[in-house]
Amino acid sequence: MFSMIGHAIFGLIVGIVARMIIPGSQRMGIIMTCLLGIGGGWLGGFLGKALGWYKEGEAAGFIMSVAGAILLFFIYRMI
Repeated sequence: MFSMIGHAIFGLIVGIVARMIIPGSQRMGIIMTCLLGIGGGWLGGFLGKALGWYKEGEAAGFIMSVAGAILLFFIYRMI
């Protein structure tokens, strides 16, 4: 249970940082920002493993999570 709460808090922080980096107005609420951050962490970890930066079982770092969240935000904006 605490792991899920930790992921949500980390996702919220990553989502807020990603939204601060991206210019323009973003019309999404706190829940979508949190989901964007959690998805960014997952995508960052997946890309890091594919590029050989992380080993299996390692979590993505903060910078890679923010990069993944920014990529997800651009995909979200295109849809």
